[in-house]
Amino acid sequence: MREINVTKNEAGLKLKKVCMKYLSLAPASFIYKMLRKKNIVLNDKKADGNEILLAGDVIKLYLSDETIEKFRVSSIVDKNNNDNPEIKRVPQLDIVYEDENYIFCNKGVNTLSQKAKPEDYSINEMILDYLLDKGDITEESLQTFHPSICNRLDRNTSGIIMAAKTPHGAHYLSDVLKNRTVKKYYFAMVAGMADLDGDYTAYLLKDETTNKVTISKVKMNDAKAIETNIKILDYNPKADVTLLMIELKTGKSHQIRAHLSSLGYPILGDIKYGSRTINAIFNRKYGIKSQMLSSVLVVFPEGTETISARRFTARPMDAFYKLFDVDSYL
Repeated sequence: MREINVTKNEAGLKLKKVCMKYLSLAPASFIYKMLRKKNIVLNDKKADGNEILLAGDVIKLYLSDETIEKFRVSSIVDKNNNDNPEIKRVPQLDIVYEDENYIFCNKGVNTLSQKAKPEDYSINEMILDYLLDKGDITEESLQTFHPSICNRLDRNTSGIIMAAKTPHGAHYLSDVLKNRTVKKYYFAMVAGMADLDGDYTAYLLKDETTNKVTISKVKMNDAKAIETNIKILDYNPKADVTLLMIELKTGKSHQIRAHLSSLGYPILGDIKYGSRTINAIFNRKYGIKSQMLSSVLVVFPEGTETISARRFTARPMDAFYKLFDVDSYL
């Protein structure tokens, strides 16, 4: 157990704000859960986090020292400091667009879309914590509707994640994604002068055991039909690398990565479907350490929604700018 004695510096702040500052790496959902379970109390009484603190108040954290220290890292510590691999940095949301029904974010590399294990902290949890902290949702409202992302990107693919804040928003996004009326575009970087242009169809079969897919020109058992549109945007002769614009016509697991690899042009930095030798060369020469695939543009169909007939762009990872003027293509 640990006590926090409220001084005049904290007086006037809400309890939840002080707790979030003290446990600076803990997601807001963890703080609310501890308040609800009375593992965090104010003046020995249950609290909901909205109490305004007074000088002399006492906050008690009925948490293990290990848990407290896990979440207590100074916010001024360099985010690239990997001295303690047990401590997970909590990225800030890069919000592309937000209104009462929707929130679109630019997901960074090495961030999960949704958690795979209970201890994971994905962009889905980041969005929930942001909305809780902002007051758009409450712990009580989560009992009836859970805001959630509606599309997914691989851990090492950056770009636009679309989330619904309301049931109305969830219904609309689900509908346009299912019917493929929202268009999704990606930047991809491949080695060599790519000879690719137009629509490419194939069949994709996923091995759940290895989490890897196989692409075939002929239908295999249980394989899913895929379609990928590929357009060459630019070629850098000095680096011998091509910038592609990919329109995802179907949205299957690892589709772009595996499809490009099957066509002879694996994405640079892709350790699962790419070339280890080529990846090592571009890592050494240009500092490319992750797969060069980024969801940069979504275009919505005509309609009456706030996002109807609109286009939303997200800045790709910095490595793209080392070799191309990518902004000119957005």
